Amino acid sequence: MEKNFDLFLSQLSETNATLDYFTDFEKVIHNTNKIAIKLNQLNYLIGKKDLHKAIKELYEENSKVFEVLDILLAVRKKDKKKTLNANGEFVLLESYFSSLQGVIDYIEQTGLANVFRNKNVTNLVDYVFGVEVGLDTNARKNRGGENMAKAVALKFNGANIPFRSEVNSTEFEEIKSLGQDLKRFDFVIKTRNKTYLIETNFYNSGGSKLNEVARAYTDIAPKINQYEKFEFVWITDGQGWLTAKNKLSEAYSLIPSIYNLANLDEFLSKVKTEL
Repeated sequence: MEKNFDLFLSQLSETNATLDYFTDFEKVIHNTNKIAIKLNQLNYLIGKKDLHKAIKELYEENSKVFEVLDILLAVRKKDKKKTLNANGEFVLLESYFSSLQGVIDYIEQTGLANVFRNKNVTNLVDYVFGVEVGLDTNARKNRGGENMAKAVALKFNGANIPFRSEVNSTEFEEIKSLGQDLKRFDFVIKTRNKTYLIETNFYNSGGSKLNEVARAYTDIAPKINQYEKFEFVWITDGQGWLTAKNKLSEAYSLIPSIYNLANLDEFLSKVKTEL
């Protein structure tokens, strides 16, 4: 088992990134276009030496344009960021946008005032486009998982193995041991012998999440495998696991069916004999 695990570890892929992994420009464009009108109105402030006067004019014309000021600091509204105000109180960042003085304080104290006065940016739509590209890097881990699912699906298709994607555990009433926990499996393959409930993931980098995932699958596998007609299968890859190899080793010893992209053909061959 130890030798097999060492081999498994040595087979982990360095990356599964394709060129569309790095930035989701469709999402960037969508997010920018949603607020482009307000950003164009805020462009009125660029280059104004009497910035407070210009802010007052724009606020009286349309105070709602200032609702997008948070994105200029690379902060999304959903994050509900808080800050200390002049009175030492914790307040939501967006609370500054509800009054003229709040807007002035926000622009001055964040440093945006000098950016506007000195014309360090010339168009806030273009500026926010760049901010959105930067923020989108946070979504790369999700895209790594999506790429893994695509790669596994291609393997199934190439082997002419029928499968279903994104299947809820509620479909399998026989598996009582999952209790009330709702689970959605990435893939399900049904053969004459068994129904394989499959999870896939890929980790380019380490982190506490890897230990949590290994622990969760170590827990769920025996709950499924106790039923003769069902088997849990975990297909995982990525050298992020090198930072959590002890936890992965434990899972490898307890879960019978763990594969990576390098040895996945072993599983495919087994399934084909059962079709």
